[in-house]
Amino acid sequence: MKQVLFLCTGNSCRSQMAEALLNHLGKHRYQALSAGAKPTGIVHPLTIRTLHEAGLPTEDLRSKSWDEFKNQPIDIVITVCESAKESCPIWPGPINIHWSLEDPAEAKGSDEEKMRVFRRVFSAVQQRVQSFLADVK
Repeated sequence: MKQVLFLCTGNSCRSQMAEALLNHLGKHRYQALSAGAKPTGIVHPLTIRTLHEAGLPTEDLRSKSWDEFKNQPIDIVITVCESAKESCPIWPGPINIHWSLEDPAEAKGSDEEKMRVFRRVFSAVQQRVQSFLADVK
């Protein structure tokens, strides 16, 4: 089973969505992990809500530093924001992929307006994960 590490800055939204989606859609083929350059220490509550709406489990998700994985064999590293791409440590050997995704944590407005942004980003992540599964063997 290949290990895929999703990286972003805070490890509270985009990378968490990607981890949950790949573990669900790619089970038995991939183990998805996620981490951040400057982890917030929590998974954003609206990320949890969005994942629950999609029927995805969240109990194993937690915000963590990419330092946890520096000595772990990673097959594929996917950065999901520009900041993580620029400051990403070098993992020897893995395939490196970049997905530029909007940060839903920066959404402004009412709770419903923020949820619309989270749902939109989730949809974008879902499309990327599905394409990844179709393209990478």
